[in-house]
Amino acid sequence: MTTQALPSALAEIVDDFLALSEPERLQLLLEFSEGLPELPERLTNHPELLEQVVECQSPLFLTIETEKDDAGRPAAVRLFFKAPAEAPTTRGFAGVLHEGLDGLPPEEILSVPDDMPELLGLTRAITPLRMRGMTAMLGRIKRKVAAASGVRA
Repeated sequence: MTTQALPSALAEIVDDFLALSEPERLQLLLEFSEGLPELPERLTNHPELLEQVVECQSPLFLTIETEKDDAGRPAAVRLFFKAPAEAPTTRGFAGVLHEGLDGLPPEEILSVPDDMPELLGLTRAITPLRMRGMTAMLGRIKRKVAAASGVRA
């Protein structure tokens, strides 16, 4: 699979990872963990609005919101994540997905291949269990987007 199948922002992130050596890829993942935005206050005080991704080794919660166009159709998806600072790998994966997918229309998010996390070139540097966690994050996002937008995954 090539990055051509990915939305442009996500393709750029994948290209950035692949241009680096494995140790540098881990450093880049750490940078994404530090760049993950905090939850807005309306979600911070309402944990029941977030869904836990139980496949992640660290506690990770997420939710989406869809912005509508003038005709009332879903036009953009906003992603929100909550992960502890002491879980940099999990936060890094969330940061990659946030930067690569936030603000895109539902159809673009739903078209991301399920095995996209493997494209980051981290499979030898990170345990399979952690890789499954990122794949589960993407799957959960796509399921929520499909349900919220009425678009088929």
